[in-house]
Amino acid sequence: MEVSVELTMSPLDDNYESHIIDFIKTLRASGFTVLENPLSTQVFGPYQPLMAFLTEAIGESMKKQNAVLIYMKMVKSNRSDYEPFF
Repeated sequence: MEVSVELTMSPLDDNYESHIIDFIKTLRASGFTVLENPLSTQVFGPYQPLMAFLTEAIGESMKKQNAVLIYMKMVKSNRSDYEPFF
């Protein structure tokens, strides 16, 4: 089963930018398809390995921060090739 996951990280820290950059670099190095925009990052791939990776990556990132909010949306399908039709 393929999934698409949208992630938004909001560190509650004055040094928020470095935490976000480190997390995005981890996502980029994952081997999964990663698309970025100014508001969020999307990751696409097979459900089991992607969720295992995200569990580890999110946990490691949270250990480095005092407080952080992570918003996640997931859809059952790989939408990495989405093109607007209108």
